[in-house]
Amino acid sequence: MLLESYYTKRDNVVSISAEQASTFAKQQCQDFNPIHDPENKRFCVPGDLLFSLALNEYGVSESMSFTFTNMVGANVGLVFPEADGDHIVVTNEQGKSVLEINKQGNTSHDPVLIDSLIKNYVVFSGQNFPNLLMPLMKKHDVMFNPARPLVMYNSMSFEFDTLSLDNPVNVELADSYFEVEPKRANNFLHFAINDGEKTIGRGIKKLIVAGLKPYDHDVITAFSTAYEARRSAF
Repeated sequence: MLLESYYTKRDNVVSISAEQASTFAKQQCQDFNPIHDPENKRFCVPGDLLFSLALNEYGVSESMSFTFTNMVGANVGLVFPEADGDHIVVTNEQGKSVLEINKQGNTSHDPVLIDSLIKNYVVFSGQNFPNLLMPLMKKHDVMFNPARPLVMYNSMSFEFDTLSLDNPVNVELADSYFEVEPKRANNFLHFAINDGEKTIGRGIKKLIVAGLKPYDHDVITAFSTAYEARRSAF
């Protein structure tokens, strides 16, 4: 995946405009979460774009975890430091952490592996709503507030058995579950990383669903229908 059109880099500082971030979410992830719309007052850069830039910068290690520590707004200067150890902290220009990365094992900088993992993971990641989240909310009799939807990427980790591929990787859901707290829920998506028919890795993505309220099938279905209409129109 060519990432250059989704960010600007000057003097080793990366910045992402609202339009670049929104286009990446919609074009590459098929993610129409309103929080990535440029006009949204709570706009933030998609975590999948930060993840992609990190892989592009640091390669793919056998074991990696990514924790999103602060939301990134439009045109915020980001510093991706040189990787001089197994713990990397991406910060804004004021030194505030926005993404923390831990890695272990061998690292591959093979562009075919990096490109394949980015492309396939972000498409998987963008499936969360409505395909995966709607059934879980119904099962637990809760939903986010459709007037102020807030579904936030918290963290992701994966482990590879091997970094040598015969085919481009594909990423597919292995399991998903919901942990409901009084005002929010944690949504865990377990995924398999496959090389053809062979599973060579596995991982987990964690989302936070905030502003929970009692489940209303008609209201959330109307929201989902409008969401899918936006996706189709795009």
